[in-house]
Amino acid sequence: MAQDLSDLTQALLQAAKAAGADAADAMAIDGTSVSINVRQGALEHAERSEGVDIGLRVLIGRRQASVSASDTRPETLVTMAERAVKMARLAPEDPTAGLADPSQITDLTDTFALELYDPSDEPNPEHLKDDALRAEAAAMAVAGITQIDAAAAAYGKRRIHMAATNGFSGGYSRTDRMISCVAIAGTGTGMERDYCGEGRIFGADLPSPEEIGRIAAERTLDRMGPRKPKTGSYPVLYDERVAASLIGHLLSAINGSSVARGSSWLRDAMGECILPPALSVTEDPHRARTSASRLFDAEGLATQKRTLVENGRLTSWILDLATARKLGLESTGNAARGVSSPPSPSPSNITLTQGSQSRADLIRDMGTGLLVTNMIGSSINPTTGDYSRGASGFWVENGEIAYPVNECTIAGNLREMLSTLIPANDARLHLSRVVPSLLVEGMTLAGD
Repeated sequence: MAQDLSDLTQALLQAAKAAGADAADAMAIDGTSVSINVRQGALEHAERSEGVDIGLRVLIGRRQASVSASDTRPETLVTMAERAVKMARLAPEDPTAGLADPSQITDLTDTFALELYDPSDEPNPEHLKDDALRAEAAAMAVAGITQIDAAAAAYGKRRIHMAATNGFSGGYSRTDRMISCVAIAGTGTGMERDYCGEGRIFGADLPSPEEIGRIAAERTLDRMGPRKPKTGSYPVLYDERVAASLIGHLLSAINGSSVARGSSWLRDAMGECILPPALSVTEDPHRARTSASRLFDAEGLATQKRTLVENGRLTSWILDLATARKLGLESTGNAARGVSSPPSPSPSNITLTQGSQSRADLIRDMGTGLLVTNMIGSSINPTTGDYSRGASGFWVENGEIAYPVNECTIAGNLREMLSTLIPANDARLHLSRVVPSLLVEGMTLAGD
């Protein structure tokens, strides 16, 4: 990991210009990842990977092409550039393709304040193995747990650098630590499983392995003896573990790629109320120690905190340069990319307004309905917003959890669902999507 990624991206750009490109941008990523899995008190699988990935996008007028490789020898860079230029000359014209104007790019590229990198020493494999074993042991110590399907610990470290012929150059480093456990109770057809997994940028911020194993075990035991819920129309409470998926569907619908194609169920909703008036959705790419934070986007534009939905009203799309040009707007600094593809719009850290009630309060107030803790599959019509998903969780009777449920389907229309949201106050603030448990009124349940 000693290679200078800035020099590497500049070499790619020089090769692109020498091959005949009018403009180009380049990306280089190197990193190390280590993962350890244990089972029944012994090591089951250990994996370590190191490598460098590079990507180059070239533009010939309004034609573009992208190539990638994992070989950084000088002759490979020349071959990449020549191949990309040949591809671009054969590509169809795209009137929205192009780099940012030099006046648009930022020179604020020092991401130190975002705390995306843990300077502590890389944990050795024995340390990770010990974390996984402790999580497994804690889960097995809970009465009723019969086996552990998987207990794992992992560490990752990456450096990323981007540069373009318009003068932009910027990079940053990231780390992540993870511990997870999947516990099983029962046997045969009465077997149930659930999990707990936690990830942080800084290893010191992680919960203890014992807490992760215990939570996985308790969640599994809570699922024992499930039944099918009643068929009908009932309120549905999305547990905080899965509630962010609802806001994820909203984010997909206001993504510039969907809007520009006309394939979004919110394509004509700008300025309209799509959430209850008390709720807002904000994006803050500058939150410290948060996985989706970024000081600049993949096109070199500065990121900034902004409101996507204000007091229920849709106020902004999520745009990169290309989708902004298609819609006759300005980029919102949301470009993201990998080494093998051009930029596309993607949100950073998202927060939904929290409510004043606890999840327990919402369970009490919902009367009879479904508390969803796990979701299976997805059938979402991106144009109409029609929604159908498999779910499991707990049946609520008279404001109290009565029994676990599985094998049910919940259905509705996202526009109608989002307009009735009632949030709890239990969102986890370290996540990139800070979304509390959400109560949706009047969904259709298919069970018994």
